[in-house]
Amino acid sequence: MATFHQISSQNLECPICLTLFNQPRSLTCSHIFCKDCLQRIFQAQPAKQSITCPICRKETPLPSGDVSKLQTNLPLSSMVDEVKTTSPTCTACEMDEKSPAVSYCQDCGKYMCKSCETDHSSWKPFSNHEKVPMSEVLSGKIPLKRRRKCTKHPNDDEECFCTGCREYVCLRCGMLGHLQAGHQIEEAAIHEEKLMKNIRELQERAKLKKTTIQNHIDFIETQRSEITQILGKLNDDIDKTYEEFIKLLSARREALKCQVQRLSANFEKEFKLMEEESRQTIRYMNTMEELVTNGMKVPLEKDALFAHDTLCENLNNFLGRDDPDDQTPRGVTDRAQNISFSKHKKVNELRLGELKGYTWDVKADVELPSKNSMNCMTLAPDGRMAVGSSSDGIFFYSPEGELQDTQLKRVGVCGIGYLSDGRSVVYDTNNGISLFTPQWEKLDVTFETMSFDKSGHGGLTVDRYDNIYKGYSKPKKIQVFTPQGGNAVREMRYGYSPWQLFSFHTTGNLILRDFLTVVCCDGIGKKGNILKKESRSAYPAICRDDSVIVAWVKEEDGLVSIDQYTKDFEHVCNLLTDFKIQKSERSWYYLQEFESGEIAFCTPDRLYMFDTI
Repeated sequence: MATFHQISSQNLECPICLTLFNQPRSLTCSHIFCKDCLQRIFQAQPAKQSITCPICRKETPLPSGDVSKLQTNLPLSSMVDEVKTTSPTCTACEMDEKSPAVSYCQDCGKYMCKSCETDHSSWKPFSNHEKVPMSEVLSGKIPLKRRRKCTKHPNDDEECFCTGCREYVCLRCGMLGHLQAGHQIEEAAIHEEKLMKNIRELQERAKLKKTTIQNHIDFIETQRSEITQILGKLNDDIDKTYEEFIKLLSARREALKCQVQRLSANFEKEFKLMEEESRQTIRYMNTMEELVTNGMKVPLEKDALFAHDTLCENLNNFLGRDDPDDQTPRGVTDRAQNISFSKHKKVNELRLGELKGYTWDVKADVELPSKNSMNCMTLAPDGRMAVGSSSDGIFFYSPEGELQDTQLKRVGVCGIGYLSDGRSVVYDTNNGISLFTPQWEKLDVTFETMSFDKSGHGGLTVDRYDNIYKGYSKPKKIQVFTPQGGNAVREMRYGYSPWQLFSFHTTGNLILRDFLTVVCCDGIGKKGNILKKESRSAYPAICRDDSVIVAWVKEEDGLVSIDQYTKDFEHVCNLLTDFKIQKSERSWYYLQEFESGEIAFCTPDRLYMFDTI
């Protein structure tokens, strides 16, 4: 049966917390520690997938991060339970029949019954001794201070410390054994004072380091507040100009504020990452400092000493690291300070103004599920981007580039549009047009479209009045249908092949793409302004504020530039310059804007998401 003698020999004490083992777990090196002690060590180094043994420093893999899955040392756990339920007897009495102990003297190293405790308290030389109630000892909460007797010389205390062997020895063993072997011997009290001094120095350094890092966190908060003021001023400027043109510019206002929100979210994400890294550093030092401080409780030896040396070394190495650099959060603020709002000077344009000083870059680069099959792309009512495939239906993507849904999986889709009530309009590879409910149930509506042999493919769009426009490349014309189906209600010819079609949100005008050319036209057959660039193919899209963006593709080099224009094709700004894309077997691309302001550019094989940075 386990006894309190085993506690005195430290067989049942954790080398880290120096108290009775609590849920002991074994590492692969066979060293044993409390589960909570191992958990705290593992949490202090979150990037690792293993635990380093504080005694021998061997690694124990822990890919799941769950210390409770380590092997439980059942025999040791049973011995601890037995000790906790076994009441020790008095070791101070000289009587044969020992009485139950009620306390333990940390200075005398004796368990005392009630009578001996009374005598002990009445002796003046022992009045300043530290006594511990047995309830605290049995709970394992308080480690027992003791100086063990030498195993070779039972009557001698281990009052010396061998720095080479890292263990306490008696004077005779030290002089006759360790000194003759060339080891360095010092008094145990001197060694303990050095140990305490080192712990106090580490505590002081940790305190200073935490203060420095906390100041860094406070500085981050200051920068966050400054950015809030900067972005708030941008919003104020936008709102002030908006009041002057409220009836014409509401859509543009929302688009600009969406850009500010995305910028704010991006800046906040950067600050949160920096802040969390600093807070993690403080949590690590708190844990390691607490573990190191355990060395002040009792004299350390053997496994506990090795463990403590490792913990002190780890903390010392960490405290030697460079302090966090305030230039990183300041750099984020400097980027925000470069952003400004420029009011547009033409009152009759739906422009309101522009945010300047930021850039666009790729946010996501996604491979489409079907290779070389993209035919069309449009924004769905729920804010996702719908990409039509010539063989596998429609793929729905979030602004982050995540594929979230697939519909009409066995349908070849060449065009997608949406009516104001949420129904979808799909034109297939045979030039047929079909209507579907918001739940993608096909409706019994027939449209008399031209056959593919006579017409070839063309674009599809739906205007704000729910008119359905279907383009045909060979005859270079557009048919207009109502949602009730049947024959076209009118036809329009512009002299260009309408491969892609787009409808403005606030007028009845259209934009069509004919290979290298973008043409603005009305709804009755009259063409207007034209956009064209030498050696570049044009792929337009209409933004929700009725501005126009055009992707200019240099196909032989695989380069894409995106420019923004007013609805009358007046150049506003360049958003992206010569972004490198993967070349596809087929030269066919689509451009669209998300409701939240990100831009999607689709090739036959890939989907690119662009956002402000």
